[in-house]
Amino acid sequence: MIRTGLTEWAYPLAESLLSGPLPRRWQHSLGVAERARTIAAMLGEDAELLEAAAILHDIGYAPDLAKSGFHPLDGARYLRDVAHADSRVVRLVAHHSCAWMEAEARGLREELESEFPRETPELTDALCYCDMNTTPDGTATNPVDRVNEIAGRYGPDSLIGTFIRRAEPEILASTARVLERLAATERQPM
Repeated sequence: MIRTGLTEWAYPLAESLLSGPLPRRWQHSLGVAERARTIAAMLGEDAELLEAAAILHDIGYAPDLAKSGFHPLDGARYLRDVAHADSRVVRLVAHHSCAWMEAEARGLREELESEFPRETPELTDALCYCDMNTTPDGTATNPVDRVNEIAGRYGPDSLIGTFIRRAEPEILASTARVLERLAATERQPM
């Protein structure tokens, strides 16, 4: 089933939550959505779904939404309970970029996974790829530099610094899987 209208709905919602209080986070989200558009060809009918999740993935940082202090969970709860979003978008936001590992470090993994089943591995990989190939300012980067930037920003011994280093092998594997799928899509005859 093709979900149309998701991006027309998602962009203004994300902008309303992030652009004022967190302009840099808004720029990052715009960049992540831009990365999603660059891999749309390999996603077929799920391309718009991924782009909507990409623009919304960090809304849990918005001051009005931050309840648990864990942005994937806060964003997904808002999307489910308040915005009544498409359930697949909600699941992608809840589990973006190895969120289960950070949830585990925060003692929230059971809560995250019981409330939000994971989306397909292909889409989870795709959103991780988009997020980890985008700087905080929204420009393109690579996952190694992105992980280093995150660890540097939060500090190597912080919860986030420890989580991102633990997640690094999976982030790199996710990115590799997306690049392999993208290359296979580009090799297919039209």
